[in-house]
Amino acid sequence: MDISIEQLSEAQIEAMAIRSWPVWEKEVSTFDWHYDMTEQCLLLEGQVTVKIDTGTISFGKGDFVTFSQGLSCEWDIVKSVRKHYNFV
Repeated sequence: MDISIEQLSEAQIEAMAIRSWPVWEKEVSTFDWHYDMTEQCLLLEGQVTVKIDTGTISFGKGDFVTFSQGLSCEWDIVKSVRKHYNFV
């Protein structure tokens, strides 16, 4: 698994205490990124397309996304992002 996208219920969000996680914001941009640790995030706003070796994956507001440790990718933020995030 490089990237997984899920829809969480409000009960799952509360059980994981996601709303207490830090918030990251970024304007429309394109950049390379490498994950030294697994990241979980819940998008509060925005739209992103991520390019990996096997293709592209798009996600946006309301998606819960997990990025695997060791993943290298290119982020293309097409609509400004605001997300809760946590490294595990």
